[in-house]
Amino acid sequence: MIYLELLWSFFQVGLFSIGGGYAAVPFIQRQVVDLHPWLTMTQFADIMTIAEMTPGPVAINSATFVGIQVAGTAGAIVATVGCILPACVIVTTLAYAYYRFRGLTMVQGILSGLRPAVVAVIASAAVSLLILSFYGQRTVPERPGSVNIISVLIFGAGLLILRRRKASPIRVMLGTGAAGIFMYSILSYIK
Repeated sequence: MIYLELLWSFFQVGLFSIGGGYAAVPFIQRQVVDLHPWLTMTQFADIMTIAEMTPGPVAINSATFVGIQVAGTAGAIVATVGCILPACVIVTTLAYAYYRFRGLTMVQGILSGLRPAVVAVIASAAVSLLILSFYGQRTVPERPGSVNIISVLIFGAGLLILRRRKASPIRVMLGTGAAGIFMYSILSYIK
């Protein structure tokens, strides 16, 4: 019975938590703390902390950890399957519909309209991260001299290597990470 409850609870979480992992947190709390007293609020906070620290989506990680806490390894499997099942069904249905109707003018029009929006969303996130890296906060400060020069130099070098040498992005990330560790270590040693 516990397995069916876990499956149904996390199926609902996966189905209704549109907007990413953090949008799922209130749904998960409602299911595992309020509706089914599987966890206390303290245990829930601990599990959410672990779910955020581990690689992967927060909703799936928390489903796995809650499942383990409630019903062991089998509970983890059932809760995780319940969480990802709605997305699998929806994506499979959309892929089938696209494959079947991709030649229609209306479908091509919809996709052509969505492309710029996707680029805008990705560009917005990139600009936000760039500002955060250069200035250390979300908005550009009033003082023009408060730019983090080391971040600007590392960004410029990484961009130059990516564009000119067509290097692997993973190698560039590792290299810029090593350069950041080295440069900030020297800076902290000097201070």
